[in-house]
Amino acid sequence: MHISEARAIADAGFSHIAGDSDLVAAFMAQSGTDVAGLTAMAGRPEFAQFVLDFLLEQDQRVLAFAQSAGLAPQRVVMARAVLGGGDPW
Repeated sequence: MHISEARAIADAGFSHIAGDSDLVAAFMAQSGTDVAGLTAMAGRPEFAQFVLDFLLEQDQRVLAFAQSAGLAPQRVVMARAVLGGGDPW
């Protein structure tokens, strides 16, 4: 997997989060910031890592995202590894 694909998966993950009010609330709470803070964070390279970490934190989150994006859940794990960490298995 190339970094561009990993970032595309993270972008899709963020879109998935943004489309669910419960996920938005949990994401905001976990980030400890407001909408303006998230906007500022979105420009940083580690934001993609944060998005994928959030999704991978709970099985139901990553499974729902993977299904909606038409991905195998393992691709989300791989994307996180490519972006600088995570467990590749």
